Amino acid sequence: MFKLYDYCRSSACFRVRIALNLKQLPYEQVFVDLLKEGGQQLTAKYALVNPQKLVPTLFDEANNITLTQSMAIIEYLEENYPQIALLPENKVERAHVRSLANMIACDIHPLNNLRVLKYLKHDLHLSEELKNQWYHHWIREGFSAVEKVLKRNDKTTSFCFGEQPTLADICLVPQMYNAQRFKVKIEDFPVISRINENCLKLPAFINALPEKQPDAMNS
Repeated sequence: MFKLYDYCRSSACFRVRIALNLKQLPYEQVFVDLLKEGGQQLTAKYALVNPQKLVPTLFDEANNITLTQSMAIIEYLEENYPQIALLPENKVERAHVRSLANMIACDIHPLNNLRVLKYLKHDLHLSEELKNQWYHHWIREGFSAVEKVLKRNDKTTSFCFGEQPTLADICLVPQMYNAQRFKVKIEDFPVISRINENCLKLPAFINALPEKQPDAMNS
C-alpha cells in the first residue's frame, strides 16, 4: 500500500496520481493544502515528512521508503512495478520519452508553479495582469517546442509516443490542464490538444483530475 501526500491542484501530484492509476496500484491520500493556513506544506510537522516542504511525497509502506519529487517517484514505480509499462522497451525510445517529459516537468512547470506565482504577486508586487502574462509566455514558449517535437513523430499516434500512454503523457496532461485553467490559447497547439483529449478518455487520467479528488471542495 502506498500513502500519497497530495494536493488536488498540484501538477506534480497529478502526475503521480496518473502513474499510480495506470499501474493499478492502490494508494491512500493524505491531503496537504497548499493554500489553507498559509500553506500546510510549510508546517514543521510536514517538514519531517518532506524537508523540501513540497508535494508530492510517496510513502511505500511495504518497503518503508519515503520518496519525493514526482519524476523520481514515477521512475521508482516503473522500476519496481513494470507490469504496466510507462516507458518503452527500446533504450532510444525511452530517452525520447524522458526528453519530452523533462521539457514539461523541468522547463515549463517550475516557472509557473504556485510558489513562483505567489512570489511574483506578493514579493515583486506584479499585477494580476502581469502575473498572467508571465504564465502565458512560458506556457506558449514551452508548448511551441513540445508541439514541434510531437509533429516530428508520427502525427497519427493516439499518445505522445505510440498507442499507449507513457511518462510523456503523464507530464503533458497536468500542464495542459493548467494552461486551460489560465486561459492560454490552446488551439495553437493542435497535436498537444489531440493527445490530451485521447488521454482524458482513459479512467486513469479522468480519476486523477483535480476536481475528482476529495480535497477539491476545499480548494
